[in-house]
Amino acid sequence: MLGFIKTLQQRTPLGLLQLKHDRMRLLTAIAGITFADVLIFMQLGFAAALYRTNTQYPRTLQADLVLISTQAQNFGQLRTFTRRRLYQAQDVPGVASADELYLGSVQWRNPQTRKKTSMLLIGQNPDRPAFNLPEVNQQLDMIQLPDTVLFDQASRGEYQDMITRIQQGESPTTEIGQRTVTIAGLFQVGASFADDGALITSDQNFLRLFPKRDAGSVSLGLIRLHPGYEPEQVRDALAARLPEDVQVLTSQGYVDFEIAYIQSRSPIGFVFGLGTVMGLIVGTVIVYQVLSTDVNSHLAEYATFKAMGYRNTYLLGVIFEEALILSVLGFIPGLAIALAAYQVTAAATALPLAMPLSRTIFVLLLTFVMCGASGAIATRRLQAADPADIF
Repeated sequence: MLGFIKTLQQRTPLGLLQLKHDRMRLLTAIAGITFADVLIFMQLGFAAALYRTNTQYPRTLQADLVLISTQAQNFGQLRTFTRRRLYQAQDVPGVASADELYLGSVQWRNPQTRKKTSMLLIGQNPDRPAFNLPEVNQQLDMIQLPDTVLFDQASRGEYQDMITRIQQGESPTTEIGQRTVTIAGLFQVGASFADDGALITSDQNFLRLFPKRDAGSVSLGLIRLHPGYEPEQVRDALAARLPEDVQVLTSQGYVDFEIAYIQSRSPIGFVFGLGTVMGLIVGTVIVYQVLSTDVNSHLAEYATFKAMGYRNTYLLGVIFEEALILSVLGFIPGLAIALAAYQVTAAATALPLAMPLSRTIFVLLLTFVMCGASGAIATRRLQAADPADIF
């Protein structure tokens, strides 16, 4: 090992010297890799935000089993099923309770700007917490009051003045449809791609705000079990007992259902995946052009090395040395720009954009692969070069 390190120290950094020889070409390559890395970082960041926002409420459901329509697509498009299924579920051994959850999108008027925007409205049984959200569960008595809602303070839009008023003990009012509602409290989850934010209220208030909605048509069923019963066994019993218009999932199974929809059926998930692939292709093409031009520019020098007895492996090592250097030099500014872009985008859209270490390492490895593949393609002419042909 020490001998290998000593050999590296004594070796002339030919790849670095060649890159420094043409600084404009070097800057072009770094800019191309930086652009590709930023594109990949942003696509992966948006995809992660999509997965997180579409599962942020499903992950917090306080239920052992979840009942949804067989036509449900995702949390924002659950479709409805008859409440009778919840009554039937309570006859299955092991089921302690079965509560309905109502969901719908409403146009509400921002109390601060007076502009209308789309909000997700959730109606729950105020007697039993539907979500593992302490801020909500501590204020369930408030939503029992007529036309009273809790507001997600992480919603997208200008709400700071209104939030400050609520924190000071005031209860602002606004309009949803033809009704005036009171904002009695706050909680924090976050916006999604479909809605700018969310409101939580009681099931009765939900039905008041959706006067055409049948109380017997529910969006989602929350099933809690008696202690000692296995969710998988009760799920199978419920699936055998209930008609085929509903499906029964475990709590984690429902989260997996949401993620599977994004991955396989959502066009947005496909777009973000395609954007990542395009970033790789763009970076590979740019690095290939730079390395290929470098090989052609120094073909005579490489032929001289061959005539002196240097093997192809040494010359290929020089090209891959350049590719490795370009990977690092392009990745560092790409990471810095992506971090800044995450902060700006998160502030502007209220989406949960963050840079985990795993994503940083993953993109760095992709950058190595991108530049290594470009170097491998660029060396084809070098391997076939004959000193006699060049001189």
